[in-house]
Amino acid sequence: MQIQARINHPALIHQDTMQALWALKASVEHKGVSAATLALIELRASQINGCGACVDMHAKMARKAGESDERLFAVAAWREAPYFDASERAALALAEALTRISDRPDAVSDEVWDEAARHYDEAALAALVVAIANINVWNRLNVAVRQPVGAWKG
Repeated sequence: MQIQARINHPALIHQDTMQALWALKASVEHKGVSAATLALIELRASQINGCGACVDMHAKMARKAGESDERLFAVAAWREAPYFDASERAALALAEALTRISDRPDAVSDEVWDEAARHYDEAALAALVVAIANINVWNRLNVAVRQPVGAWKG
């Protein structure tokens, strides 16, 4: 079944939105979080949010950047999979907590935050939070307009 977008993508309609979101993404690069970890959190948040366009795009981008299929296939089950180190696990836990903020009274528990803080300094933690917020914005834009998987080459 071919899905059709409801409208043109909002970030294409409003080019300043596109520029702002890409600038936000660029603002967290090289701030103490590896590109691989940023790709993993983008993929995991997109899976949680049911954003097929972002799951497809971020998996392909990560693979092109050298990420293994083994790790990409296991992102949704990162707790059980042996392929992720402690810092990646902390970032994935933070990504899940910040993406699922309405699922629990203490959206980001001290346990999740403290574990992330064990692996990342303040600047890197800030970068993680901004990166997670940014992918959640993209997910919500895509889900709202039913952005088809693979249709938008941005």
